Amino acid sequence: MARDVSDTTPIGARSELVDWIASGEKPREAWRLGTEHEKIPFYTADTTPVPYDGGRGIRALLEGLQERTGWAPIMEGDHPIGLADEVGGGAISLEPGGQFELSGAPLETLHETARETAQHIADAKAVGEEHGIGFLTLGMSPLWTRAETPVMPKARYRIMTDYMPKVGSLGLDMMYRTSTVQVNMDYASEADMVKKLRVSIALQPIATAIFANSPFTDGRPNGYLSMRSQIWRDTDNNRAGMIPFVFEDGFGYERYVDWVLDVPMYFVKRDSTYHDVAGSSFRDLFAGRHPQLPGEHATRSDWANHISTVFPEVRLKRYLEMRGADVGNLEHIVALSAFWTGLLYDEAALDGAWELVKHWNADEREQLRADVPKQALKARIAGRSAQDVARDALALSRAGLQRRAHLDEAGRDETHHLTYAEEIVASGRTQAERLLELYHGSWGGSVLPAFREYVF
Repeated sequence: MARDVSDTTPIGARSELVDWIASGEKPREAWRLGTEHEKIPFYTADTTPVPYDGGRGIRALLEGLQERTGWAPIMEGDHPIGLADEVGGGAISLEPGGQFELSGAPLETLHETARETAQHIADAKAVGEEHGIGFLTLGMSPLWTRAETPVMPKARYRIMTDYMPKVGSLGLDMMYRTSTVQVNMDYASEADMVKKLRVSIALQPIATAIFANSPFTDGRPNGYLSMRSQIWRDTDNNRAGMIPFVFEDGFGYERYVDWVLDVPMYFVKRDSTYHDVAGSSFRDLFAGRHPQLPGEHATRSDWANHISTVFPEVRLKRYLEMRGADVGNLEHIVALSAFWTGLLYDEAALDGAWELVKHWNADEREQLRADVPKQALKARIAGRSAQDVARDALALSRAGLQRRAHLDEAGRDETHHLTYAEEIVASGRTQAERLLELYHGSWGGSVLPAFREYVF
């Protein structure tokens, strides 16, 4: 989840909210990609979860990484809750259940992304080993109940924990037991944003299918291939989902702003205090008539923080966030970024992707989104399997990466980062299905081997 910001500049007009998003526009030569991934820590000796406190807890892990990397601590009160690379722009943060997140720096190439992610994993493993901590490469905690899962000391998470059960049955599972990978992408103009957002919303369930990797809950199969994705279907539908209005004529920054304005708030931050205003209206704060905060008016940081609490399958801020995939190993993480980079950062590939999806209607897109968590590549849309659509999308992405022609030290272009995803789609067997085969086979009906075999 996003790191909360502080900018006390008052907002005087709705147009300023639109301008805030428009300020993210960048010329093509300035486009970058930022890869984020979460991972679940556990004690290697007994596969138990890692609490925040204690000599071998999450706090100790952060302090060890601070010493190893030189990154600056991010504090909430007396608690370190993350680290910031003040030179490169990356950050480490904590999800509610202790999931350890790298928010990567904005980088030009997938080769840089692969190096950055590998370095972070190496650092986290080195410090983790000193404390007997390992990290799972699964999209959902496979063993511990929600009650057994630790809670991180972040005020915004306490507010969300209280609010989530009021708006959906699975929001606390989303917060405390899932892990994702996403890539953040730039746009050049409002028209470019609209095209990219439409393509990526339509294809987000395809990415979910390719990277499905969360088949276990509470120590047994949960009936899904991407339970993480299913959880999002009943977390808070006021702020999540396939946002069908994106495909309406005239869609642009203003329509998105109006949607976010009507999404209920979680909190308002003043100095270091989080005020619980869950369920209230940002429009009231904007107008200076918020019943819980009389006399307060919205600031830029209020808007930035609020827009970070909407969770559609693709989120628009001052860049686009692809939010549809379970986490996996290093190759899995970079392949997700490669998939979207090839599609969205090459004009011919983007045009081809739009041709793939433009005839799908809202009901078809929503049905695909509903079917993919259980069926993955076997789900269907408009008479085609998700596997067939994924094959076409990957071919477009590969061609886009070839045309980008960014070479590494060995003279390879970025297409080799797609191999992981291409092998899954060619076989029709997701990582989740391979895990289930192990569970029903050599693992003998236990998820415990995952803590040895599916770790970073």
